[in-house]
Amino acid sequence: MNEYYYQLTVTPETYLDIFSETLLEIMQNAIEERNGTLIVRDTEPLEDVAWAMKALGEKLNVNVHTEQTREKNEDWINKYKSSIKPIAVGNFYVRPQWENPRENTVDIIINPALAFGSGHHETTYSCLQTINDYVRENDTLLDVGCGSGILSIAAAKMGAQVDICDTDEVAVQSAQDNFTLNNIDFHEAWIGSAHNTQNQYDVVVANIIADVLVMIHKDLKNRVKVGGILILSGIIDKYLDKVKEKFQDFELIQNLQNKEWHTLILKRI
Repeated sequence: MNEYYYQLTVTPETYLDIFSETLLEIMQNAIEERNGTLIVRDTEPLEDVAWAMKALGEKLNVNVHTEQTREKNEDWINKYKSSIKPIAVGNFYVRPQWENPRENTVDIIINPALAFGSGHHETTYSCLQTINDYVRENDTLLDVGCGSGILSIAAAKMGAQVDICDTDEVAVQSAQDNFTLNNIDFHEAWIGSAHNTQNQYDVVVANIIADVLVMIHKDLKNRVKVGGILILSGIIDKYLDKVKEKFQDFELIQNLQNKEWHTLILKRI
C-alpha cells in the first residue's frame, strides 16, 4: 500500500448526476457523494481530472469548485463503504451488496461504485416513490437513460416487464450487471434512446436532465400507451415550466417535489 494517496473533491452548483457520470467514465473506480460533493481518490495526482471537471462546468455554464489534497493512506475503500447507507423508499429497500437485507421489503442491491444512481439523490428517490405508487404487476415499462438500472430493477421486482436504454454503453452494461446482481431479468436493452423502439408501454420513466427531456419530448410521448403513465425527473425549479409546456397535452397527475428537484407524473389521455 502506498503511504499517500490523492483526493479530489468536485462540488458543482447543479447537474450533480452529469458530473458523477463523467467522473465514472474518466476514473473507472469508486466515487463517493457527500452532501452535493463528489470525492475521488487515486494513487496518482488528479490535476487532469480537476481540469476536466472545470471544462465540463464551462460547457454547462455551471460553477464548479475543485480541490485536490494529498492524504495519509488508510483503508479508504472500507471507509467509503461505511459511508454508504441503505435507504428505504416506499416498499423498496436499496442497499449496497455489503449490507444485509431488511425483512418485509422489496430488496434492491446497487453497488454505488458501478454507476451513479443508488437512491440517495432526490430525483432517484422520487422516481422510486412514483414506481412504488404507480407500477403494477404485468405492466410494461421503458426506462430511458437507465443509468445504474435502479428504477427498472424496482419495477421488475414489482412484476413489470421492463426495457432499458441509455446513450452511454457503460451505463447499459452497469444496469445489466445490476440486474444479474439482483437475480432478475429485463426484457430488452439497447444503447440509444426512446426513438430506437416503436413499442408503446404502460409506463415510461426518464430521469435525465430537463434540456434532454425537452429535446426528446416527442419520442417520450410516442412511447406511452393511451391511458399510460409518463414519469419525468431530473427537473430543477428554473426549468419546470419549460418542461411542463412540452408535455401540456398529457394530464398532470402529480408534481412530486424534493428540494429544488421535481418529478412529474403525467397521463396520456
